[in-house]
Amino acid sequence: MRSEQQMLDLVITQAKHDDRIRAVIMNGSRVNPTVRKDCFQDYDIVYIVKELNSFIADHSWVDHFGERLIMQLPDESPLYPDERRTDRFAYLMQFKDGNRIDLTLQIIDSLPAKFDSLSKVLLDKDSLLPDLTPSNDSDYRVSEPTEDSFKAVSNEFWWVSLYVAKGLWRGEVPYAKAMMEGPVREMLKTMISWSIGLQTNFSVSVGKEGKYFKDLLDPETYQQYLLTYSDAKIENNWDSLFLMAKLFLNAGELVAEAFGFSSPYDEQVQQRLVEIRNSSI
Repeated sequence: MRSEQQMLDLVITQAKHDDRIRAVIMNGSRVNPTVRKDCFQDYDIVYIVKELNSFIADHSWVDHFGERLIMQLPDESPLYPDERRTDRFAYLMQFKDGNRIDLTLQIIDSLPAKFDSLSKVLLDKDSLLPDLTPSNDSDYRVSEPTEDSFKAVSNEFWWVSLYVAKGLWRGEVPYAKAMMEGPVREMLKTMISWSIGLQTNFSVSVGKEGKYFKDLLDPETYQQYLLTYSDAKIENNWDSLFLMAKLFLNAGELVAEAFGFSSPYDEQVQQRLVEIRNSSI
């Protein structure tokens, strides 16, 4: 597997020798000082370019970076038509040696007013870029809830929990699982993240999909959270749903008390969930 220095040399050499590329930024986990380095970290690279057409007319130019295992071009994919833009183009490249580069071409004329906090300038031929603060995860830290957001998260959790219950009662496991692992999981993750924010003075990131929960939650709570990931058995999914509700309330009561919000507990919905489960036996 090529080293980090070898990969960065490839990235910078390509930019230096191509007049169309005027600057290079690296962002993401490799410039995050709080993240432990490992072999699966992507190289998230942005090339600031004069134009796009000459690049995307012939994609073979990216062969410079090595032998690929697979590549994805999301801006050409029929799966994501609504996400296409005319001011940028992305190459997601997984190489056979295990390295991966997510390379985005960004037109100079559409540079953002504010750069991601996880950004480091690798090359700037024309002094196009502002002086960036040292790379940090401040854009990704848990932020304090507002009363409206807290109420909305609580309402969504209980509302969609009834969808899960309906699916389990009917034996429609794919539907029930989609509701549980979609909206219900997202609201639980949000509430737990707020409780972590309380304990850390809102100074940390929980990572994508809560991947840092294992480092930020106490071991017992983390193990309970893992138990909410169930198999396809209906009874086990009922157990997971009620455990999710328990964890949601444990975290929610802490947040509510700290900010003076109303309790996130919805007694009527909780009772209805119990009734539906009992009637399905």
